[in-house]
Amino acid sequence: MYDLLHRPGEMRERTLSVTVPDDLGTEIIAVKAGSVLTAELRLESLHDGILVSADVSGAASGECVRCLIGLEQPVEVEIQELFAYSEDEAFDYAVQVDTIDLEPVIRDAVVLSLPFQPVCQDDCLGLCPECGVRLLDNPGHEHEAPVDPRWAALAGLEGLGGEGSTQEEDVAGTGTGTTEEKR
Repeated sequence: MYDLLHRPGEMRERTLSVTVPDDLGTEIIAVKAGSVLTAELRLESLHDGILVSADVSGAASGECVRCLIGLEQPVEVEIQELFAYSEDEAFDYAVQVDTIDLEPVIRDAVVLSLPFQPVCQDDCLGLCPECGVRLLDNPGHEHEAPVDPRWAALAGLEGLGGEGSTQEEDVAGTGTGTTEEKR
C-alpha cells in the first residue's frame, strides 16, 4: 500500500481472505469464529486519502427464530470508505503509519447486513405453542379446544333438561297460556 500514498490517480486491486477471529453477529445468527470472509478490494489514491471499495462475501449460520432449526445464510456486503491522511473529525477512518485497518469497517458492514430475526423460509409456521411440534413438518397438527376453567363445572349440566324439552319451554313454563296472561 505504500506505493499508493500521496499519489492521486493510482489504483490497486487485491483479493483478501480473512479468518474471522471472533463471532460477528448475535447469538441468533453470526459469522462464526474460524469462518473465512473473502474481500475483493479496490484501493484508489486520492488527494485526501485512500478510497477503499470492497465486495465482502462469506456465510453466516444460526437458527430460525420461529422453529429453531439451524440455518446457513450467505453474506454479501459492499463497502466504500475513505481513509483520510489527516485525523480530521470530518472523516471516520484515517491512514495510520502508512497502513489502513479494514477490520472495523468490514465487521460493522457484516453485522449490520445480518437479519434481525432470521427465518428458515418466509412462510415458516413456527412451533406448536402447546407441544412444540414443528408446524411446517406437520401442517394438520391440532389439539382439542381448551376448556376455560371458569366454565368447566357447567360442562356436566348438558343433559339435565330431560328428553324433548328445550330451554325455552323450561323458562316459559309448560305451555299454559300466553306471555301476556302470565304478566
